[in-house]
Amino acid sequence: QGTSDKALGGIMLLAASFVFTYYTTWAILLPFFHPTSTIHEYFPAREWAVRVPAFLLVVGLFAIGLFVGSTIMKENQRRAQAARLRT
Repeated sequence: QGTSDKALGGIMLLAASFVFTYYTTWAILLPFFHPTSTIHEYFPAREWAVRVPAFLLVVGLFAIGLFVGSTIMKENQRRAQAARLRT
């Protein structure tokens, strides 16, 4: 179990490092290259450097809201059931 956790952690670290490097190059370094440079072929249009993180932020906040809302509803149902059992 411990070895597989370390392997999974290593893979997740490598993935996060790759995404960070790719996004940093795309959003921050790419404007400094000449527009005819071949490096521009490896990246989507620049406006997507804002759209993708904004979309992921909205989806993430929605998921957190759903989780919190469902947790509150389940807790209220549990409390209501416990109150009915006491009476």
